Amino acid sequence: MVKRSIFFGLLIVLGVLLYLNPNFKTISAGVSILLFGMIMLEEGFRVFTKGPLQTILKKATNKLYKSISVGAFVTALIQSSSLVSVITISFISAGLISLGGGLGLIFGANIGTTTTAWLVAGFGLKIKISALAMPMLVFGIIFSFQKKEALKGLGNVLAGLGFFFLGIHYMKEGFDVFKDYIDLTQYAVSGYLGVVIYTGLGIIITTILQSSSATLALILTALSAGQIEYENALALAIGANIGTTITAVLGSLGANIAGRRLAGAHLIFNLTTGIVALAIIFPLARFVNIISELVHIAATDYTLKLAMFHTIFNILGVILMIPFVGKLEKLLLKVFKEQAADKKAIDEPKYLNEAILSFPSTAISSLIKESQYLYKNTIFEIVTHGLNLHREDVKSDLKIKEVIKKSTEDMNIDVDELYYSKVKTIYGEIIRYATTTQNDLKLNKKQHQSIIDIKIANRKMVEIVKIVREINKNIKLSLHADSKHLLKEYNEYRKKLTKVLRVIYLFRTEEDSKKYALKLKELKKEAKENIRLSNKSIDKLIRKNLITTEMASSLFNDFANVNDVIKKLIEVAELLYGKTDSLLEES
Repeated sequence: MVKRSIFFGLLIVLGVLLYLNPNFKTISAGVSILLFGMIMLEEGFRVFTKGPLQTILKKATNKLYKSISVGAFVTALIQSSSLVSVITISFISAGLISLGGGLGLIFGANIGTTTTAWLVAGFGLKIKISALAMPMLVFGIIFSFQKKEALKGLGNVLAGLGFFFLGIHYMKEGFDVFKDYIDLTQYAVSGYLGVVIYTGLGIIITTILQSSSATLALILTALSAGQIEYENALALAIGANIGTTITAVLGSLGANIAGRRLAGAHLIFNLTTGIVALAIIFPLARFVNIISELVHIAATDYTLKLAMFHTIFNILGVILMIPFVGKLEKLLLKVFKEQAADKKAIDEPKYLNEAILSFPSTAISSLIKESQYLYKNTIFEIVTHGLNLHREDVKSDLKIKEVIKKSTEDMNIDVDELYYSKVKTIYGEIIRYATTTQNDLKLNKKQHQSIIDIKIANRKMVEIVKIVREINKNIKLSLHADSKHLLKEYNEYRKKLTKVLRVIYLFRTEEDSKKYALKLKELKKEAKENIRLSNKSIDKLIRKNLITTEMASSLFNDFANVNDVIKKLIEVAELLYGKTDSLLEES
């Protein structure tokens, strides 16, 4: 409600300003066109993030210097720190990169975003930029109407650049006309008082525009038109850097844990950089003058000097933060904790959140991880406990005969309760996210097949639980029934399933998985054949009247059930582990 009131209040103030001062229209239109250009640029580059860009960002996070360098380079190239942030949050959420690697990308993005100032100061304000903007717009719009996604993306990039430069042109023209009516330099304030006032003004402008790059473009055009003093422009630039953290914090309120952690890192980084820059603003300004002389920038070229100042204090901020990245990571993990799940509550997904739906690769990767987690923990638990066995015994080197011998007491497991508390919600969310990925994201054939395989694997897991529920009921009866023959048959069933569960565990955990993959193939083939055959030992028990009709019925049903569970357990293992490389190949 408060946010909406502020928004409508700003609209009213803007309307009054446009009415009272028609010359303000040109500047406002310039800012609007520039912001629209930045949105189009981001949309255009988003098309090209699906392939090499994501791979580069993913592989660049194993070393801090690499993640900072790549973050800076990519942001400078695509002119969008927000897109880099979206990719980073998505990757952290999917577990593809660590928080430390993500911090490096965000720090680098802060350096990369300073290229906007150089673009405006060194290019946009030096030539008649509208002459270049028009052809870009024409070709951009033509390409954006093409069916091919790559051409559409290129069209949006060209149109975005065209609108960006056109916005600068209108802002410059607006300030040139504006100075004939009002001289804003009469409001200049020198010294530290001016630094504080104009830093605050920079924060306010950036909060309104929701873009530090747009604020910098506004500052540079005003400085070029002689509407603000250089000293005050430096403070405005610092304010723009601090102001962008407010945007990040507001945007993170509805974000997942990875988004909130990165917003926290962004806040700490920009506040630290801003405070340091404010403390040494005048020595830093003198240092910029020295560098400007060395690289032959004119003493009166304040726009280029401002761009240099902006770059230097951002690099300085990164240098100051590098020794504390480890501590910052620990602090963020401590402050923004994952919600501890109540043991009695219904289990919820571990890897699925809205951030992973930004890109096909993160969506598929998270769906695989969530499915694997469900399989190796919950399904493994339900099957072993359903057989009245302990998981650690199945995983151990203990002989299978010994495992069965020591598991004679009824564990009183309620398979239905386990399904509703541990499987149902997660299964539903996996299917929902998989369907959303298929419908909302553009997938290639291999990615589409990956989603189908994930859905099949999860459906089979649910089927396994339902079959184990029936087997569990009869195993309980065999433990309490006064029939050693019935107990012996069910122990044989338990042995078969224990053997399969152990091989699957080794297949998942051992390096030499190929050896166990071959064993699983043999066991699956055997299970398929058994489903079609009758059980000779049960036939023998019936002929000798050693079991009742009801017992025989249960044994026959569970003979088929056991083999069906074996087949499905192996098929899920093959889909989620044997095919992991192919599932992720295009991701």
